[in-house]
Amino acid sequence: MFIAKEIQTAAYLFASILFILSLGGLSSQESAKRGVFYGIVGMIVAILATVLGEGVAGQMYIVIAIAIASAIGLMLARKVEMTAMPQLVAILHSFVGLAAVLVGFGSYLDPETQSLQGAAHTIHLTEVYIGIFIGAITFTGSIIAWGKLEGKVRSKALLYPGRHAVNVILLLICIVLGVLFAGQEGTSGLVHLYIMTAIASFIGVMLVMAIGGGDMPVVVSMLNSYSGWAASAAGFMLGNDLLIVTGALVGSSGAILSIHMCEAMNRSFFSVILGGFGNAPASKGEAKKMEGEVTALNHEEVAALLKEAKSVVIVPGYGMAVAKAQYPIYDMVQTLRKAGKNVRFAIHPVAGRLPGHMNVLLAEANVPYDIVLEMDEINDDLPDTDVVMVIGANDVVNPSAQDDPASSIYGMPVIEAWKAEKVIIMKRSMSAGYSGEDNPLFYKPNSEMLYGDAKDSVEKILTYLKA
Repeated sequence: MFIAKEIQTAAYLFASILFILSLGGLSSQESAKRGVFYGIVGMIVAILATVLGEGVAGQMYIVIAIAIASAIGLMLARKVEMTAMPQLVAILHSFVGLAAVLVGFGSYLDPETQSLQGAAHTIHLTEVYIGIFIGAITFTGSIIAWGKLEGKVRSKALLYPGRHAVNVILLLICIVLGVLFAGQEGTSGLVHLYIMTAIASFIGVMLVMAIGGGDMPVVVSMLNSYSGWAASAAGFMLGNDLLIVTGALVGSSGAILSIHMCEAMNRSFFSVILGGFGNAPASKGEAKKMEGEVTALNHEEVAALLKEAKSVVIVPGYGMAVAKAQYPIYDMVQTLRKAGKNVRFAIHPVAGRLPGHMNVLLAEANVPYDIVLEMDEINDDLPDTDVVMVIGANDVVNPSAQDDPASSIYGMPVIEAWKAEKVIIMKRSMSAGYSGEDNPLFYKPNSEMLYGDAKDSVEKILTYLKA
């Protein structure tokens, strides 16, 4: 059973509209579910229109492959914890890059495309070459990002003298190989493709290795953009209009998200693309020594502070995700609000290890959207706040970003928790954040530590509050 070309084109147009509506829906928490629904329906329409299109053979094998892949996807979706979602997203990006590489080689070896002549042949070779180049960088870069997020690869940036010069030289070699490749007849350019693929794969590894762990949320967003452009390039190679449009949507939206996140972190977008951004301090020198003493409270004392406070701001971080503390935290928030307290959440753009990571977790616990505020919305209110509770966050509340030029996160806007009357920092230990930087906030006179698992600690605090 096949559908006419006109019906397929109409289905592709309908799917494209649904994808655009999906992106629009995902722009806010209130409409996110609707956006996901549009995306699912659009993908179903796109798959059916492609599989049932004219000239497609072996539908049975395609259906079996889709069924197996869907079963694996469902299993992973049920098994993977929210804390591992950044790693899952990163590894899925690598699949898109690998697919673009395989499509590129397959398209180059296809006898039908080899029969093209003149300008059409040159254009197709250019599409193949660029598609494989972007796909290879996306593939290896995403694997390294997954490794850093999973703890399999060191989170600190891998820096060596002349790394940018090496990357530029490798890029120039790829350009020269591309010119030589475009001039080859038949499949004699396969050697050039192999060499370029190896070089691009190495570039992908080194670009992400040169980025520090504290900046991984931006890297994941950047790789999302790369995967979109890789998919779009595959669409050109296959002559599939929907894949071109969908890839362009993913690529451009990922780039826009990366730009916004870079602005929020006071970083250069082009530095992100070139790799190694955010690692060199703004000026050389030794990092400031920690001054003051670290003091700690118990759960009953923290509950007493919350009872006396009129305004409370909660700053969640990756530690909250690991402990799955969002549910008891919301129970605590409801208790405090019933007692007449003004309780709000402060979300940093790169809190956690994925853009919007904390927003998803809080939405999962049914926290009202109107009390979840972004960093820019809450910072001005912190000097008038009685208690700030930092739950599993570290780098996003680090004062070194403002006053220590030798720090690797210097210049990054942070939530200014230390300006509140009292700061309670909930952590398992005094360990540094994902960026590897010590946090002077722990030593400030208005800061107190509450050690232990975040979920367990909040439950104990809640017990005292209700008592």
